[in-house]
Order: sequence, then structure tokens, then C-alpha cells
Amino acid sequence: MSRPASRAAGESFVVDVESLDLDAQGVAHRDGKVVFVRDALPRERVRAQLVRRKPKFDVAQTLDVVRASCARVVPRCPHFGTCGGCSMQHLDERSQLAIKQRALEDQLEHIGKVRPETMLRPIAGPAWGYRYRARLSVRHVPKKGGVLVGFHERGSSYVADMRECHVLPARVSALLVPLRELVAGLDMRERMPQIEVALGEAGGETVLALVFRVLEPASARDRDALVAFARANAFELWFQPKGPDSIELVHAPGTADGAAPASRLAYDLPEFGVTMPYRPTDFTQVNHRVNTALVSRALRLLAPQAHERVADLFCGLGNFSLPLARLAREVVGVEGSATLVARAERNARDNALAARASFRVADLFELGGDDWRALGRFDRVLVDPPREGALAVCKALADDPVKPARIVYVSCNPATLARDAGLLVHAGGFRAVAAAAVNMFPHTSHVESMMVFEPA
Repeated sequence: MSRPASRAAGESFVVDVESLDLDAQGVAHRDGKVVFVRDALPRERVRAQLVRRKPKFDVAQTLDVVRASCARVVPRCPHFGTCGGCSMQHLDERSQLAIKQRALEDQLEHIGKVRPETMLRPIAGPAWGYRYRARLSVRHVPKKGGVLVGFHERGSSYVADMRECHVLPARVSALLVPLRELVAGLDMRERMPQIEVALGEAGGETVLALVFRVLEPASARDRDALVAFARANAFELWFQPKGPDSIELVHAPGTADGAAPASRLAYDLPEFGVTMPYRPTDFTQVNHRVNTALVSRALRLLAPQAHERVADLFCGLGNFSLPLARLAREVVGVEGSATLVARAERNARDNALAARASFRVADLFELGGDDWRALGRFDRVLVDPPREGALAVCKALADDPVKPARIVYVSCNPATLARDAGLLVHAGGFRAVAAAAVNMFPHTSHVESMMVFEPA
């Protein structure tokens, strides 16, 4: 049997695309080897160029589409394909949702060996201008004309040469070029690697905050230039010299001369009469509209009763705890960060919910059965972990002979959700009642989801 000729980077070929992987790359086969083809869609025939060889797979880039999918659309952003902020702008929005839901189902089946009894309608929201949180990299690159501000290039540590961004709010996108010009004129342009964006909407007011990561104290000249720029563009100016908790509010619109600036950054959950103030480096969901729908759906599925005691695990600032406190007799939020717990307690007080919502600091990644029982009995449990999932929590729930009537698990990683769902179902005696995909990040391959469990 003859061996296929050696493949060299730069070689072009025609291939039929079979499916899409979790990174939104087309999946094809060539000479018995898997080829991941960037910017290709299922059921397309494309001419591609080989860009990387690996022992078990190759990576290629689409050059031309020979036979296009009916789901293909023209990307809205001129930087698509270079900028790593999006990977699905060439795919229509309905198909993006379908692919994410299928990815969730596949992970549950293949990793957890779990099939939900019902797949619920996906949660979606605005497809453009939705990124109310973003971390923009800053680099001084003389060869590219000066300072760059934006996301990284796809698969690279280089900063994309961005002049607009359609997933950022229009107000933020319009600042990309002026920010480049501003930073280029600063003394510390080589010592400012990042600008973090946070935009809040509460009480009919929209507040923009920009956090400048500063690796050295700002000179008086730089500080004056940054404050003048913040004043002219009506945003809160923050400096971050070290970790996230080191941030300092330097300027806030509307502050009287001589007065200390005060932040008004917050978001509303109007269905529950809750307003959530936060600092720009606190964890909040990127897509506020989808978060509003997510909280509403999660609480309807959890269905807490007025006499019940409910746990909110990985509670953060109280995104679920405070709405739950409107419905249940008692809510206990548990979080590993003492700083976040303190802010959640303050948010409970500010929303007049401190009598029904309490918070505790605990490392939920190391939660044992005794730790779980020490928290007391809960009628219902909501779990909202980071990407690592909630393995220790699910082990404790699986081993506890006293089961909660219902668990709602909100996930930002379908692989760890599938792992934990398998544990709850196969070792814990729970049923996988329902699941839904959540399109928190349109035009990206990121999949969020939620699942409902009940004792079998």
C-alpha cells in the first residue's frame, strides 16, 4: 500500500467539510487524517491551505468556498478572520444556536452518558453590541504605526489591528481609535498592557468604566491626559496597579470639583426588583440582556416555594441569590472569595434582602460531605460554577441520602457540566430532567448552558 505524499505547510487542496468542532472549525478527512479547516462550514466544499501539521491532525485555512452552505453569511466585521474575538460571524445566527445546542447534547452523551428528558428552547439575546465586559490588550508596535488596542489575533499573542468592533457596544467601539491615539501620547505607553471595559445599565442610566492596567505610577502629565479624555468621553476612569482588588477610581462623571469620585456602575434585574452595584473587575456576565433572561429561566425552573430554604453555590455578588430571596424563605449563598461575599452581603442590604439572604465563605472545590451537611438541609440548590465545574459539590449531593427536590446547574463549560451530570445521574440517583443552551457569546464558539435535576 502506498503512503500519502508528505504534506508541507502552504500546500492547498480541496476538501468536503463534514461537521463543526467546539472551536467553530470545519472538520474534514483527507487521506484518512482529520483536518480542521478554519472558516469552513458543514456540507461545504472548500479549497484550503495547510497551515500546521500535527501527528494526529492537520490545521488548514479556507482560501475559497467551492460549494457554500446555505447557512453562510457575509461577516459584518472587516476584522473577522484576523481578530480572535469572534469565530462564527460567517454563520447565520440561527445555525450558531443549533450548533451550540448540538455541542451541548454531544458532550452530555459522550462524556456523561446522560440524555436529558427534555431539551428546552435555547436562551438568546442581541447578537451585536452585547459585550458589556471586555479585556482589551494594549501594545506599542512601531512597525504597525504605533499603539494597538483590541483583542488578540486568532491563535496568536499579537494584538489585532482593530479600528472597530461590532460585538462591543457602539460607544466602546467608537473609542478604539481615540484610545490608540491617547495611549501613544503617554509617557507610560510601554507600561500599560491592558484596558478593561465594563458597562452597566441601572435605573435608566448607562455607565461606562475603563480600567487602565498601569505597571508604574502615572506621571502628572499622563494622569491629566487620562482624566481629560475620561471627562470628554463621559466614562469612569480606574487605575489597576496590581491585582483586581488594587483598582482605584480616579474620575467619575458628575463628580463635583474637590469631591471624591463615586462609581455608579450597576445592572438591574427588573423582574425581581434588584439592582446590583459592582466594581469593574468583579465577575459579572458579559451579556447583560442574556443574563436577565438566564436568571429568570433558572428561577422558574428551580421553582422555589415561599417556605423553602435554598442554596446558591458559587454565588459571586448574588446574581441569583438576591432574586431567589424574593421567592424563598431563606437563601444561603456560598462563595470562595471573602471579597465577593462581602459585596454580596452589601448588595443584600442595599436591596433590603439581608433578612432572607445570608452568605458564607467556603472552598467549594474542596467541599466534603461533612462540610455540605454543616450548611444545613436545603430544599433546592442552584449551582453556578466557573469553567472547572462543581465536581466536589456534585459528589456531596450524590452521597447525601437527603436529596434536594430540585437542582439547577448553570454552566459555562459543557465538558465539566457533562462530567458532573454523569456523577449526579449514575452515582447520585438523580434524573436529568431538562437542559438548554445559552448563547451568552454570539459569534463565538463559547457554549453556556443549564440543566435541571430531580431525585429519580
